[in-house]
Parts: sequence; structure tokens; C-alpha cells
Amino acid sequence: MTSTAQQPAAGGLSARPDRLRHVVFIAASAAMGGFLFGYDSAVINGAVEGIRGRFDVGAATLGAVIAIALLGAAGGAMLAGRLADRVGRLRVMQLAALLFLASSIGSMLPFTAWDLSFWRIVGGAAIGMASVIGPTYIAEVAPTEYRGRLVSFQQAAVVLGIAVSQLVNWMVLTLADGDQRGSLLGLEAWQVMLGIAVVPAAVYGLLALRIPESPRYLVSVGRTGEAKDVLRRLEGEHVDLDARVAEIDLAMRSDNAPRFRDLRGRFGLLPIVWVGIGLSVFQQFVGINVIFYYSSSLWQSVGIDPSSSFFYSFTTSVINIVGTVIAMVLIDRVGRKPLAVTGSAGMAVSLAAVAWAFSHKTGTGDNISLPDTQAAVALVAAHTFVLFFAMSLGVAVWVLLGEMFPSRIRAAALGVAACAQWIANWLVTATFPTMSEWNLSGSYVIYAIFATLAVPFILKWVPETKGRTLEEMG
Repeated sequence: MTSTAQQPAAGGLSARPDRLRHVVFIAASAAMGGFLFGYDSAVINGAVEGIRGRFDVGAATLGAVIAIALLGAAGGAMLAGRLADRVGRLRVMQLAALLFLASSIGSMLPFTAWDLSFWRIVGGAAIGMASVIGPTYIAEVAPTEYRGRLVSFQQAAVVLGIAVSQLVNWMVLTLADGDQRGSLLGLEAWQVMLGIAVVPAAVYGLLALRIPESPRYLVSVGRTGEAKDVLRRLEGEHVDLDARVAEIDLAMRSDNAPRFRDLRGRFGLLPIVWVGIGLSVFQQFVGINVIFYYSSSLWQSVGIDPSSSFFYSFTTSVINIVGTVIAMVLIDRVGRKPLAVTGSAGMAVSLAAVAWAFSHKTGTGDNISLPDTQAAVALVAAHTFVLFFAMSLGVAVWVLLGEMFPSRIRAAALGVAACAQWIANWLVTATFPTMSEWNLSGSYVIYAIFATLAVPFILKWVPETKGRTLEEMG
């Protein structure tokens, strides 16, 4: 059997330029779902206060409206794996694009908080599908030696989507004279923020029509001729295509298509599935999405003016991109686990510093403020926290989830892990408005504890997948 693992030539992805250019285009196109995932998740940050004012809702209801998309994401993640194995990876991408499009239009034109919640559930389902199908597809089409970097495209697209959403929000707010409910194009500013997502949704749908189906899916449904053609374009003429198809078929063969009952083990689920769930939960319980969903409101709650708060939301998104680029450069060199452990430790320290700074908040109502020293510490530590997250759990968790499961159960297991991630995300997002009213500093102490606990969990239970083929993950 011919091995497909080739040592990359000097220059990394610049080697074998024609083939790798094709692979990079495919990975980037699939990762457009990650862009929408990031954009749609974070664009709500700019609309929080507008929604609160428009529909006159309290903290608990506001948290429910913001977080309900994540329940839709959990459902979409659970459904995506089964759909991908039945109708193919591309059909799931196209369905996600349609749901994104419908959600953007509906969220832009809501009548009440409740129909806004419905459209957010629809958008959430699309996010969940994109969160599963992106890393699954990219891992299945990427050559082994570049797989970590190419799967990282998903997270790079996510953070780019977050940054673009914050930039768009800031620009819309500026056009509306700093008022989220200011009039713009016949709508309130926050409605325009949510509606602009129709543009990337349409681009995602068009790109999903131009890329090939996963060769592993094609083999699983007996379309071996098409699988060989795709493999030839992805891996080059030097590969023994019959041997590659046989290798993939052997790894994926089972009596039935992957089902959730195939994940059952001694403790309810197979140990590797529990590890994936644990990774997903830790990624969210450090509180990263508080920054991306609530940062504008968060900074305003400690006395920073609205315009500056939107600007700081954008700068944290830029830091998120920087950290992601660092992770993409390092992940195939130093491995997944070292990045995850180092980043988790850095997050724990940063979150503790944020908690200390917020403990010095003074005043009530519209007269809340932080002393200058604590305000500076809070801003620096919040940005450092985002940097450590982006260069560790932000990228490493998605790469690990795309690689660590055996081929026979990969799509179903990734669906369960992603569902757990969205439920954890929902818990953090739904509870933050109430928790911040209770004790903002205490909330960050809790997030710091979870960042600390992630270190021994990763060291003891998480496998290192660097340099191993997907077929070796059995």
C-alpha cells in the first residue's frame, strides 16, 4: 500500500503549487461556513441594547433571546452528522447557507422578541451545521501533512467573521450617530446590523456549488470512480488510487451507516466521545463568548461610553485573528496538546486579572466607573485572554474534533461533541446577564476556575493527533 504522507518541501504550502492551490481553495470555500458561524454568532453583540430598548425586556428575557440561537445550533450540530452521511457534505453546506439567508432576513424584520427568537433558532441551526460540516469536510479532503493548518481555516474563518461583524456594527453605529436604535435605511441600526449577514450567506451558498464532494463520502456510497477523480486532484498523480480507496473503504466499512448508538460504551458513550465532549465544554466554560456576545454591554456596564465599547469589541476581534494565525503557524509544528495546555494556563491568569479589576467597580446606574489602574488592567487582560484562547482552544479543539475520532464514527461523534459545545455555550450566554447583575467579578472567577481545570484534563485524557492519518485514529 502506498503511503499518502509526504514530507512537505521547503516553503510548506507553496510546494506543489497547482494541487495545493486547489486544496486551499476547497478548504477556504468550506470554511466560509465558519465565517458565517463567527459573523452570525457575534453580530448580535451590537444589537443587545437595541433589542432591550425596542422590546422592553429584562436581563433574563434578554439573555434568553440572545442565547436561544445556541439551542438551535445544538440541534443543527446533532443533525448535521447524520445528514452528511446520508446526503453528502455539500448538501449540508447548501442547506446551512439557505438557513443563514432566511435567518438574516427574518432577524432584520422582527415584530416581537418572540419571532426574533424563532429566526435566531433558525440561524443557530445553520451555525450548528456549519460547525460540524466544515472541519469534517476539510479533514477529509486535506493531505495529511497539511491537515492541521487546513482544518485551522475553519477557526480562522470564524474569527474573521467575528471581526468583520464587529467592524460592520461599529460602522453602522457611526452612521446612526452612535444610537443602536437610530434610523438607518428605514430601519433601526441594530436591524441593519443583523440584516447585512445576507451577503456572506449568499457567498457561502455559491461556493458550496463549486467544490467537490468528500472522497470518503463518495467511497461510503459506492461512487469509487468519482472518489478516485477527487483524490487525484487532491493528492496528486503519484498516489496509488486503488490502494487509497481500499484504505478508506476498510476504515469506514461497517454494517450500517454511522449512528448515535454506535457511540455507546461502558459509561454510556465511548471514552473518546466523552473526551470530545469534555474538550467542547471546557472551550465554552472559560467564558469566551461573553466577550463576543456581550462585550459592548460589558464595557458600558463598567463606565465606558458606547462608541469606545464598540471600538474595544472590534480590537478584541483583531486580537482574536492574531492569535488564530499564531495557532495555524504552530499547530503542525508543536502539536495540538502543547498549544491547548499553554493557552489554558494563560487564560486562567488573564481571567483572574479581569476578575480582580472588575471587583473595584464603583457607583450605580449611569454613574458606574472603574479606577484608572483597574480599567487599564481589565482592558489589557481581556485582550490577553482572547489572544490565549485564539492560539489554543479556539483552534486546537476544532482540529482535534476533526481528527481524533475513528473514521467509522467520526461524523456522528463530532455531531455529539459539537452539540455539547453549543449547549455549554448556551448555558454561559443565557446566564451571563443575570450573573453580571449578581456579581460581575465573581462570574470571571468561575471562568478562571474552568480554564485552570482544563490543563489537567488535556494532559491526561486528550490524544495528540499531530502527524497521524485519519485512518490511524481507530
